[in-house]
Amino acid sequence: MTAKQIRVMVLNDMEKLDRTLFRLEQGFELQFRLGPTLQGKHVHVHTNYPTEGERFERYKFRVLGWINPTGREDDSDKFCTLDLKISGSYQYYFGHGDKEKSGGGYIVVNPVLRVGEDNHVLPLDCISIQTYLSKCLGPLDEWLDRLRVTKEAGYNMIHFTPLQTLGESRSCYSLADQLELNPDFSPPGQTYTWTEVGSLVEKMKNEWNMLCITDVVYNHTAANSKWIKKHPECGYNLVNSPHLKPAWVLDRALWHVTSAIADGKYKDRGLPALIQNHEHLHAIRGVLWQDVFPKIKLWEFFQVKVEPMVEQFRTLLQSGAKSDRSKTEGKQQLKIIQDPQFRRFGNTVDMNSALETFVPHGSSPGAIEDCCNWLRRRLEELNGEQYHEIKHHQEQATNCIADTVSYERLADHGPKLGPVTRKHPLVTRYFTFPFEEATLEQDLELMNQPEKSCHFLAHNGWVMGDDPLRNFAEPGSNVYIRRELICWGDSVKLRYGNGPEDCPYLWAHMQKYTEITAKHCVGVRLDNCHSTPLHVAEFMLDAARTLRPDLYVVAELFTGSEELDNVFVTRLGISSLIREAMSAGDSHEEGRLVYRYGGEPVGAFLQPSLRPLVPSIAHAMFLDVTHDNECPIQIRSVYDSLPSSAIVSMACCATGSTRGYDELVPHQISVVSEERFYSKWNPQAKPSSPAEVTLQSGIIAGKLALNRLHQELASKGFNQVFVDQVDEDIVAVTRHCPSTHRSVVAVCRTAFKNPKHHRYTDEVPPMCIPGKIEEVVLEVRTVERQADSYKKDERSINGMPGYTVEIKEHIQLKDSKVVRQAGVTSRGRNEYVQEIVFEQLTPGSVIAFRVSLDPKSQELVGVLRHHLIQFNPLYKAGSLPDPNTPDILKSPLTQIMSKMTLADMNILMFRCDAEEKEDGGGCYNIPSWKPLKYGGLQGLLSVMADIRPQNDLGHPFCDNLRQGDWMIDYVSNRLISRGGTLSEVGQWFQAMFAYLKHIPRYLIPCYFDAILVGAYTTALDVTFKQMSSFVQNGSSFVKLLALGSVQMCAVGHFPALPPLSPALSDVPYRFNEITKQKEQCCVSMAAGLPHFSAGIFRCWGRDTFIALRGLMLVTGRHMEARNIILTFAGTMRHGLIPNLLGEGVGARFNCRDAVWWWLQCIQDYCTMVPNGTDILQCPVTRMYPTDDSKPLTAGTVDQLLCEVIHEAMERHMQGIEFRERNAGPQIDNNMRDEGFNIVAKVNPDTGFVYGGNQFNCGTWMDKMGESERARNKGIPATPRDGSAVEIVGLCKSTLRWLVALHKLGLFPYNSVTIHKDGKQLSMSYEEWDRKIQQNFEKMFYVSNDPNEKHPELVHKRGIYKDSYGASSPWCDYQLRPNFPIAMVVAPELFTVEHAWEALNISEEKLLGPLGMKTLDPDDMVYCGVYDNSLENDNYNLARGFNYHQGPEWLWPIGYFLRAKIYFAKKLGKDTYDETVYLVKNVLSLHYVHMERSSWKGLPELTNENGQYCPFSCETQAWSLAAVLEVLHDL
Repeated sequence: MTAKQIRVMVLNDMEKLDRTLFRLEQGFELQFRLGPTLQGKHVHVHTNYPTEGERFERYKFRVLGWINPTGREDDSDKFCTLDLKISGSYQYYFGHGDKEKSGGGYIVVNPVLRVGEDNHVLPLDCISIQTYLSKCLGPLDEWLDRLRVTKEAGYNMIHFTPLQTLGESRSCYSLADQLELNPDFSPPGQTYTWTEVGSLVEKMKNEWNMLCITDVVYNHTAANSKWIKKHPECGYNLVNSPHLKPAWVLDRALWHVTSAIADGKYKDRGLPALIQNHEHLHAIRGVLWQDVFPKIKLWEFFQVKVEPMVEQFRTLLQSGAKSDRSKTEGKQQLKIIQDPQFRRFGNTVDMNSALETFVPHGSSPGAIEDCCNWLRRRLEELNGEQYHEIKHHQEQATNCIADTVSYERLADHGPKLGPVTRKHPLVTRYFTFPFEEATLEQDLELMNQPEKSCHFLAHNGWVMGDDPLRNFAEPGSNVYIRRELICWGDSVKLRYGNGPEDCPYLWAHMQKYTEITAKHCVGVRLDNCHSTPLHVAEFMLDAARTLRPDLYVVAELFTGSEELDNVFVTRLGISSLIREAMSAGDSHEEGRLVYRYGGEPVGAFLQPSLRPLVPSIAHAMFLDVTHDNECPIQIRSVYDSLPSSAIVSMACCATGSTRGYDELVPHQISVVSEERFYSKWNPQAKPSSPAEVTLQSGIIAGKLALNRLHQELASKGFNQVFVDQVDEDIVAVTRHCPSTHRSVVAVCRTAFKNPKHHRYTDEVPPMCIPGKIEEVVLEVRTVERQADSYKKDERSINGMPGYTVEIKEHIQLKDSKVVRQAGVTSRGRNEYVQEIVFEQLTPGSVIAFRVSLDPKSQELVGVLRHHLIQFNPLYKAGSLPDPNTPDILKSPLTQIMSKMTLADMNILMFRCDAEEKEDGGGCYNIPSWKPLKYGGLQGLLSVMADIRPQNDLGHPFCDNLRQGDWMIDYVSNRLISRGGTLSEVGQWFQAMFAYLKHIPRYLIPCYFDAILVGAYTTALDVTFKQMSSFVQNGSSFVKLLALGSVQMCAVGHFPALPPLSPALSDVPYRFNEITKQKEQCCVSMAAGLPHFSAGIFRCWGRDTFIALRGLMLVTGRHMEARNIILTFAGTMRHGLIPNLLGEGVGARFNCRDAVWWWLQCIQDYCTMVPNGTDILQCPVTRMYPTDDSKPLTAGTVDQLLCEVIHEAMERHMQGIEFRERNAGPQIDNNMRDEGFNIVAKVNPDTGFVYGGNQFNCGTWMDKMGESERARNKGIPATPRDGSAVEIVGLCKSTLRWLVALHKLGLFPYNSVTIHKDGKQLSMSYEEWDRKIQQNFEKMFYVSNDPNEKHPELVHKRGIYKDSYGASSPWCDYQLRPNFPIAMVVAPELFTVEHAWEALNISEEKLLGPLGMKTLDPDDMVYCGVYDNSLENDNYNLARGFNYHQGPEWLWPIGYFLRAKIYFAKKLGKDTYDETVYLVKNVLSLHYVHMERSSWKGLPELTNENGQYCPFSCETQAWSLAAVLEVLHDL
């Protein structure tokens, strides 16, 4: 059972893909998902793909419903779907809100062809087709004898040129009656109908396994069609297309020149009937310019009659008329208005423009006369311009006429028509003329008689280099007057108009024609597709598909551009585009075409069944030659027919030929003039018999073998292709089957030049064939034989009897005449190569080998596939049971991995270079490229994710795998050395890799990928099962963010956290090999990778507790979160917890905010974790029970957590003031002396926590100046002293919580007690809480109050200050992204309206693509680009001084969005819906960033407008956490 194939189309706003081809198979599911530009919007997707059971109607669209598998507000997994069960072309478009269409395109679903009595499927790549000119088949009774040649040559499809009644010219494509069967097919005395044709086609399908397609010709009909005489409105005539009158006049004049030349009237002017040289061409030019153009005066059709216009103008001026400016829009340009009937001098000018352009200076007759003279002069100028334009047309017409005559009568490669006669005129007529001959003057009079001029119908043809989407017969085209049409004088161009209502008879007639064709044939070839109006072809194919849903549509396009080809392929649902090997100038190019038209590279990766829908090229029908092209024998040589055919047959697409090629007919079989019949099949016929064909005729025996091989390769899944240009004439094509790893290698020696006249080298380079040659499938070459020389037969289309093929099939290598085996070499332990020496590979020969892996490799690949079935059922094909399964592979990988902890997963999946080095290792480095980002699986998978979709097997990563086992061993050894369950997983890898190492190196990348993808997806499943239900049931985005928890939380080689109290239960321990003691191994959180991942710089109090809620509580890692909270509690000193933890011993207590984030986390733990308040009674082992104590060992002094919390609150109210220990350059190289003085206190009047000074930075905006040159060293860029807004918010949140806890009897304290001036004072938590509540809005909101304390410092009103009471008062008023933090943790401090206004200002000024600007861009010190290495004189920038003065940090965006969500809910549904849209839209960019990031994370910061910042951590704990919390809130 194979997995359902799902393709995902990501929709992006304003993306129009109507010129992009997307091909899908029936049975596929197509999902539409939202790209970042559309997430959050109300998007509606429309399609004309019908609902099940309904008929397809091109203009009937329906809206698809959205499915959200996680049911969450986040749009990352939302999709709508189509189950594709019907072939054809389907359109989709999408819009959002009021926009009906903001993007769209087409999809093409391939037909499924069935053949034989059992109706088995014939895959499109299996097709081998042969073309027949139907008129050369003779009576229907004889068809099977002639068509049998195709069957015996191994083809499975026939293409018939049209089967209808032909026109006078007998051209296969000029049909006199589209509805009647060609009467030539009925023998005397009988009348066959479509019924008999249908029976014959059905017989071939059932008995011969042969399908039939035929042409449909929509562009033209034969000039002698009876119905076009009755319905001249169906063509372009002088009544419905008067714009063609000038071209018709020129055409009649040229006909009269033909008559005159034929009658010898120009002989005395050097122009005889037989045109033989360039002097004669020159004489033709003379006749045109001296006799024709002056006589017919074409310019008169485009000019105005001056005097009547002037008179009309004079009358208007005399009556005082003024211009109406509303009509001219004041543009004042006088232009000729073309007469729609194209009469001579029938044009006019716009009098309104004339009145505006020529204004008299008064009303006197003189002034009016002056004005009229101005107009007269301008009209004469305009007429002159028209005259010159027509002269240009006449020059082009002259050149085109001369070129045509030169090709038709002088050129060696032309038809050499001989003398000019009425049968072979000077140039082909462009229009029909169904009347008696008369003089030119009499002819021209007919133009004004509609009942006659309606029968002057324009012929069809083609225009070199023309825009195929433009109809050259419509108004606006000058093709006919410039004689640029290469004209088919037997065919009338059909005029459909815009729809059936414009020409009802024609549309109905052609629809019947289409339905007859679709009823009897499985497919159609769209003749002249590139100049068939698209809307016509769409309509007709819709009618055909109504009768035959799996219609196979083939076309040949000459647009000159793949993009234009796609317009036709996508809109018409073309199944295969005809491509031709004859277009290749040499064998190298022929080989390139094989590679271009199908298949994957050999050793390609297995693609997942659910993957993005990617553009493709049109499916190819690759022919050695098409029926309307020149004969290859004439252009190349007779010896090339076979090898070029073989190259084509090895292509992984539909292939084919035309009847006559295989018999070596040495000329083109003309679609117009050929009237002989094809020869019949007779196995006993003699070579000299022209009317009969046997297997020995021409290359038929070779073609049979090649067709069989082509069909076998396609049906058995040999879909990987490699083309090797061995030398200038030899092409080797390999077709490889990815499930069995069998290959067929065909070596073809082309002969573009005839070996009889061209010296080919005897030195053919030997070839190395990887694997074991099982047999020679075929060896075949063209040879001469005893027979009469070729003579063109009068009745039968005969080939060259003097050539046949020598062929051997299915022989052993030792029996080959062409090659011998030089030896078997073993390159390395698993490179089994057979060297082949060519002894008889003469030009025109082909040899094909069937190759398998050597038996040992074959067995190992089979066993490896067997073990991979647990990850993907597709590996069943080609798998073998393992007789000696190692124990570790006996249980599925899920079972082994299910014993792993999330800390183990961190080692398996992640760990950057610094973390690996701490363990004595490092990330794997690819020498010619770069090191991987992680030592774990993600490091490898990130690279493979880029390589796999493109099958980029030339990537240095793949090279490294092919060259040696280093990377393979790295993966397993790294895990085995860890011990425990990780070691088991390492052993599992080692056992799998034991098979991998012994298969051919070219297969290693794809199987290495398969093993790793299987292990990685298993690890993900196991990981998410250990997380919260929010993650387990979450979207892809939620899961991706939750992986950040695994990425950041690890147990290092050395414990990063000080030990917990021995009295605490559920603490993880491990055995230390060096100390031989057991030690605690708690998970610690890195601040960011790669810069803050190992050593003393791994753990930071502030970072840990900003990220802990998102990465540990939301993800369900409660026990580990508890341990981190209690560890930091144990390091408290001075009432603060450390910023840099330094394992506790090297802690620095230099930040004012970490303790408040810690307290917030305890609150979150209590509310989010079941029985969370139990943590308050947990023992905390105090490292520093007093401010001055030395660090104590664990268990010396234990306290309950609730006591430590109370101590932190009491110390702040008492007032914290101390100098950092070891102050000076040994702990901070840049800090000034005053900066080491730490202060944190509470203002007793407002309840606000305040502290810091202008020489230190106690909050997260902690950049210290480092540049002596710019004089900012030792000066903080953002001291934020006073009361920082987020600290006030966090303090308020804590107080509110402690008050509530106390009331519930869960917290023993209700007040803080301090000593001041010898007195003991106390303040209740309730009162402290009340003070902040009463003062916050008053002190922090920047209102429009005229009594503002510092009006000169107010930069923006309607915001909240960043701080209160800073030593530099202007800092308070700066707009920064910190107040939304207070809004999230203590929303009760804010009034809803003020909060909403402030958030909107923040959105407008600070919101970037991924992060929040850290400073208002209107601020004079704003700079959005952070460069920590910059050393210059700029105080504000040097050495990255602007770290928090503009660059866009990611974590504050989480608080901004959460605040928006909170207050939007208070403002009603509409506001909430708008906010959700904003949130989704913002977060979609984070999702895209994470998907594309090789770190699978979110950075610390970006430069302005989301630009990459090279100095940022690539993935940061608090960035991931903050975004995950937004999704949790949604």
